[in-house]
Amino acid sequence: MDNTFEIVKEVVKDVLKIDGDDITMETRFIEDLKADSMDQFFLIDGFCEKFDINITDEAARSIHSVGDAVRAIEEVLK
Repeated sequence: MDNTFEIVKEVVKDVLKIDGDDITMETRFIEDLKADSMDQFFLIDGFCEKFDINITDEAARSIHSVGDAVRAIEEVLK
């Protein structure tokens, strides 16, 4: 999970153009990082591209935090 977290963190930093040093598993995209709906779309797209996976629309709707993204990605990678 640590490696997945680090990769997710890099995608978040790249998409949102932030330094992201304080990103944790509890960091929320909208409330904490001020992401909007387009940012969320690009985050999901970035995760799919980086991990070479497909996150369903249903799964994407449940991703609100970095931890949610890590868990969703690891579920798909199983």
